[in-house]
Amino acid sequence: MRLALSCSDGLTLVEVMVAVVILGVGIGAFAGSSALVTRMIGRGRIQSRAAQVAASRMEQLRHEAGSTAPRCTSVAFADGGPLSTQGVTERWEVGSAGAIRQVRVIVSFPIPGGTHADTLQTRIDC
Repeated sequence: MRLALSCSDGLTLVEVMVAVVILGVGIGAFAGSSALVTRMIGRGRIQSRAAQVAASRMEQLRHEAGSTAPRCTSVAFADGGPLSTQGVTERWEVGSAGAIRQVRVIVSFPIPGGTHADTLQTRIDC
């Protein structure tokens, strides 16, 4: 006994429309996430630059603190700024007296909708 099955050799219009909708949703999600990733990479780049600027300024202040005898009497070992470097603005504050000085470097940079500031803080023995 033989069963006769009927099968079609193509896709119906409904199947094609469903496939197009699914593909469209996938492409839309990919485009939206790629724009977000691009923004995150750009912000990460400026944050990295700001961290490098702050670390560099802190090293300069450490060097100035140790470059004189007695320590911490260099004219350059003092408050300063603001200075702008590659889109990052920096300023620094040095404690005025004591055997251990509180040193703070504040960097700020533009972000969409405003400005962001980060602080690097340490103590330097005098």
